[in-house]
This record gives sequence, structure tokens and C-alpha cells, in this order.
Amino acid sequence: MRRYAKPVVIAASLPALRGPFGGIVVLPAHLDWSGSASYDLDDDARLIDYYRTVLIEATKPDDLHEYLDRGTLVRLWPMLWLPADLRGTWERRFPELRPTGTSSAAA
Repeated sequence: MRRYAKPVVIAASLPALRGPFGGIVVLPAHLDWSGSASYDLDDDARLIDYYRTVLIEATKPDDLHEYLDRGTLVRLWPMLWLPADLRGTWERRFPELRPTGTSSAAA
């Protein structure tokens, strides 16, 4: 039996990520339906939760472009727990996200 796999959504480019990098952000219901969709991006723990949520729940590249910031994503990338297929897809498309010293995407 085949498991349902959510499609991985990827940004058009890292420079296209021009979302907020501080302050309070409330994500729309299609990105965060948990009931605590308000994120204080100045709080490191909530910032990490926010990035993980947006990366996993994005339904189209515009979600990523609107809610993620390139510099913040690059800085947080090594700390984000992400599904292996999502991490691998992003690292293959954007080699600068790969851990230093590796030539292939780590899962």
C-alpha cells in the first residue's frame, strides 16, 4: 500500500524569499491550522517553529516567497527538523543549503 506523500513545494530562487524577519506574523489558515498561528519572529524558538511550519505546509511557491526571508532561512537551515524528502529537494536545488563539506544532500 502506497502512503500519501504531500508534494514538496520549493521557492523559485532564494533571493525570491522576501518575507518578514522580525516582529509578529500571523500565518493564514492554509499554512497553520493549529490554532496558534501567531509567531513572534524575535523569539528564536517561535522563529524556528515558523520556518518549519511554512516549509512543510506551503502549497505554492508564493507562500514561501511571502513568508520566508532568504538570510534567515540560510541561517536557520542547519537547525530545522524537516522531512527528509523536503530537505533533500531543497538542498539539491540550492546547494548553498547543504552542510559544509558535503557534495550530496543529507537526509
